[in-house]
Amino acid sequence: MAARTIAIYGKGGIGKSFTTTNLSATFALMNKKVLQLGCDPKHDSTTSLFGGISLPTVTDVFAEKNARNQPVAVSDIVFRRNIAGFSQPIYGIELGGPQVGRGCGGRGIISGFDVLEKLGIFKWDIDIILMDFLGDVVCGGFATPLARSLSEEVILVTSNDRQSIFTANNICQANNYFKTVGGESRLLGLIVNRDDGSGMAEKYAEAAGITVLMKIPYNSDARDRDDSFNFAVELPEIREKFDRLATQILENSITPCEAAGLDFEQFIRLFGDVSEDDPLPATEDELFGRIGDAATEKQAVEEKPGNEDLLLTACIERLPEAERQVYRMTELEQRSTAEIAALSGIDESEVLERLSRARTLLKKLFFEH
Repeated sequence: MAARTIAIYGKGGIGKSFTTTNLSATFALMNKKVLQLGCDPKHDSTTSLFGGISLPTVTDVFAEKNARNQPVAVSDIVFRRNIAGFSQPIYGIELGGPQVGRGCGGRGIISGFDVLEKLGIFKWDIDIILMDFLGDVVCGGFATPLARSLSEEVILVTSNDRQSIFTANNICQANNYFKTVGGESRLLGLIVNRDDGSGMAEKYAEAAGITVLMKIPYNSDARDRDDSFNFAVELPEIREKFDRLATQILENSITPCEAAGLDFEQFIRLFGDVSEDDPLPATEDELFGRIGDAATEKQAVEEKPGNEDLLLTACIERLPEAERQVYRMTELEQRSTAEIAALSGIDESEVLERLSRARTLLKKLFFEH
């Protein structure tokens, strides 16, 4: 019988490897053969699973073997750990990826799956394959299990902060897109890790139509066990939550979500009031330093008591004719430096010099009143 395949997605550092590792351990304690597949270039998904050992990666092994014109064997990249008290061993693979700045992580994911498929991964005598995927990288390689329906089911891991929920929403949208073009991966729901009780992840899940599968409150003992390469499910309160979720998965009692995710405006409004103003465009003149202190001048004019508009008009009229003409064309008619030069028959550099003199003199005239 083919293995059950589940992709677990989350923002980097949110606890997806913690979740995947403890779910792997829970299935193994239930007498299931589990393979945990790390799909992150950091290749640290299985570190706790293997007691702190860093497994050789598919990417590195393939490169070494290819250089020697040798094929990759199962024993080169698949590793087993026998754990006291567990009724089944746990298997692990790390796809790996290029060193920082030296290649495409998504391409490494695609190539790694090609190697695994040639070795028959989906025909192995495994009950469950848990794929631990980085979710906040938009590169298509990280969507491989969704795009090619290599994962039957998807679980999102998030916390109550906006960025991790945003990542979960992106994966939800991606999965929905692939479903429209023939993808078959089903979204089971969302796990709230390090739950602080604020309810933001639940608020998002309700708005998006996603089931909350499990909430794991912050637990220092659980963190300490993970940091020391042990299992948090050794703690009864954590074990109970993972047991319940693992049982629901095995019994197929979770109804997949038909969520499309929220668009950006819908999403961002979950977190508070959003300004209705359009963004203020910048101009070339200000970015190249050709405007000077125009913004400061404008603010000073707006804040000066009395009839500022009349005063400013009067001050402009007191400017020398050449400076007055350039100032009016720039500030009132909104003409570019090039247009003013063409209309006035002077060089652009002269336009800028006159404008600078006009502003300096205008500021002096204005604040003398």
